[in-house]
Amino acid sequence: MKTDEPILAARHLSKQVSSPDGTLTIVDDVDFSVASGESLAIMGPSGAGKSTLLAMLAGLDIPSSGQVTMFGENLGELNEDGRAAVRSQRVGFVFQSFHLIPSLNALENVMLPLDLAGAKDARVRAVEALSRVGLTPRATHYPRQLSGGEQQRVAIARAFVTRPRLLFADEPTGNLDRATGARVIDLLFDANAAAGTTLILVTHDAALAGRCQRVLLLDAGRVVS
Repeated sequence: MKTDEPILAARHLSKQVSSPDGTLTIVDDVDFSVASGESLAIMGPSGAGKSTLLAMLAGLDIPSSGQVTMFGENLGELNEDGRAAVRSQRVGFVFQSFHLIPSLNALENVMLPLDLAGAKDARVRAVEALSRVGLTPRATHYPRQLSGGEQQRVAIARAFVTRPRLLFADEPTGNLDRATGARVIDLLFDANAAAGTTLILVTHDAALAGRCQRVLLLDAGRVVS
């Protein structure tokens, strides 16, 4: 359920990097907030700064200026361990390239964030999460034995197994064919709705962005609408 308190806020967020041609501005004075339970798409062409913005919002990258507040915490005032602690058990991720551990089977990949947190019911919760994405028969298969769509379904199960309040998805269908991608997105939005999670989705696909409640259009690092 939505509240008036933002779960995530960016204030005058900018990112510059050095290059042989001088300083490049990747993200330029971005300012917005996201309410609890809201779904927001960050859309724009390749090179617009979408993934860099998402990395800063998640505390995985440090802005050159401005600040990000997550769950009421100013991420800029925290070190790497502090930012990880804010994300722990409350933030999930789904990436374009799946990021599964090759040496772990599907069930073990889903269990991983719970194991790292010391959850005693990790296996039970992981079994339930795999069941929700329809992969119970593939629980003991390793990533190399799974199709791209199946790997992304494992990644979705892993993202939701901690029951996060906030989920970041970066081009989650980028490595999938259109039909498989459509099924994965249906699954992602269904799982998100069932859990009441706040969703931040990076995409260049207008149809996918249109499934979110709000769209932030980024071009050359600036919000244009």
